[in-house]
Amino acid sequence: MQREETAKELRDIVMARIPMERELEDDEVREIIDRSIMENGRRLGLSLLDKQQLSKELFYSIRRLDILQELTDDPTVTEIMINGKDNIFVEKSGRLFRWDKSFSSSEKLEDVIQQIVAKCNRTVNEASPIVDARLENGSRVNVVLAPVALNGPIVTIRRFPEKPIQMEDLKRFGAITQEVIDFLEKLVKAGYNIFISGGTGSGKTTFLNALSNFIPKDERIITIEDSAELQILGVPNLVRLETRNANVEGCKEISMRDLIRSSLRMRPDRIVVGEVRGSEALDMVQAMNTGHDGSLSTGHANSAADMLSRLETMILMGMDLPLSAIRGQLASGIDIIVHLGRLRDKSRKVLQVTEILGYEDDEIKTSVLYEFTEEGEDEKGHIKGSLEAKNPLVHRDKLRAAGL
Repeated sequence: MQREETAKELRDIVMARIPMERELEDDEVREIIDRSIMENGRRLGLSLLDKQQLSKELFYSIRRLDILQELTDDPTVTEIMINGKDNIFVEKSGRLFRWDKSFSSSEKLEDVIQQIVAKCNRTVNEASPIVDARLENGSRVNVVLAPVALNGPIVTIRRFPEKPIQMEDLKRFGAITQEVIDFLEKLVKAGYNIFISGGTGSGKTTFLNALSNFIPKDERIITIEDSAELQILGVPNLVRLETRNANVEGCKEISMRDLIRSSLRMRPDRIVVGEVRGSEALDMVQAMNTGHDGSLSTGHANSAADMLSRLETMILMGMDLPLSAIRGQLASGIDIIVHLGRLRDKSRKVLQVTEILGYEDDEIKTSVLYEFTEEGEDEKGHIKGSLEAKNPLVHRDKLRAAGL
């Protein structure tokens, strides 16, 4: 408790010395912090180690994300879950544990939240208590405040690696085989429309990012996301679009549907939609059906078949169409579904690659091209298995047209 009081006293001293009339550089703030600690260190009984630690903590508190900065700087942390000021949970290497630090007050946590959302031009308050945002390092942030959240502000941060994961990395992790990588690379280059499905935390965005790097670098790509996460490298003609929430200042909402429709007027070769969750599925599938071959997207589902059912439901949210018309659109728009899963040993794998054959007898016909077959566990509890070829690709027109 004494340390908290010392930190609070020093913070008050530092804040009183920071001029309000101009914005200071980080180095100037560090200098004020260090001078304040040196002047008051003997009175407060601080050791050299205490001074160094407090200097860092005060800088993080004033200019960064307070106690969260340590976690967001740690490359081994993949998820941070904050349930009110006292309960912080961290995921490392697929394992979840409770962190031993907490915020000094709910007000401090709310300050950090406002700092996060303000930097990406978002608003969150009692009137609009839910928001998606992102950190400067690209991490995805979801915030839920009172009155919706009953046990204090809830913040979930999904941290992405600073260096985007490539297919070679996924192969090394055992998520995919070289045969399937080569196969998917040909499909992407030939302009097949590919949908990636999977549950929460199965690695859909990571896989979409790795897959999108097979797109020829001379094409014009438009990415559309709720919160910008994709890191497509080496493409000079890249347009990145992000949705915007409505706010109290009168700015109207710009939805995924708005962005997909607008992107069609931007002369895209490919449209990459981060994730479809609702009625924008209709616009996405229509784009796939109107000459924008090679488009990519992701969605939540428990299997490839379930993904098709969910897409039907999403399209019905946007327009009242006969089910036969929706299924016909899906069957002609989507060529391939790649289904990912997170297994009980916390590993993420490609579980199935499915081809959409067409619409016949009131249902969408599919064919499984590759499927993961489990073969037991090793002595460490890791699941063993292989991604086996099941059926050959039927629709080869795009491969032939691309000379592949």
